[in-house]
Amino acid sequence: QVQLVESGGGLVQAGGSLRLSCAASGRTFSSYVMGWFRQAPGKEREFVAAISRTGSSTLYADSVKGRFTISRDNAKNAVYLQMNSLKLEDTAVYYCAASSLWSSLSRVYDYWGQGTQVTVSS
Repeated sequence: QVQLVESGGGLVQAGGSLRLSCAASGRTFSSYVMGWFRQAPGKEREFVAAISRTGSSTLYADSVKGRFTISRDNAKNAVYLQMNSLKLEDTAVYYCAASSLWSSLSRVYDYWGQGTQVTVSS
């Protein structure tokens, strides 16, 4: 089992940057694919990015490709999301999640954090 806690959200102006962190508990962190998802008010949760167990492979939603970077540090049991060139439409609650499968589908992610709010202002 894995417990996930996100941090790093906040209020930022359009064009700015934020770095989200997700701290995981448990000794099997490196056995999980890690993903970031987000949910804006009135919208369904959507995939943002995923990273493989070793960090050698990454996957991004088209909407964030070239602006966001996912990374992980298995020694620290952590996964990160560097968000640059933020846009108003990036405003959402961001969740990290863990899965035993390589996927962008939220339904295959077994463990979820509580979320951290990211608000992009003009």
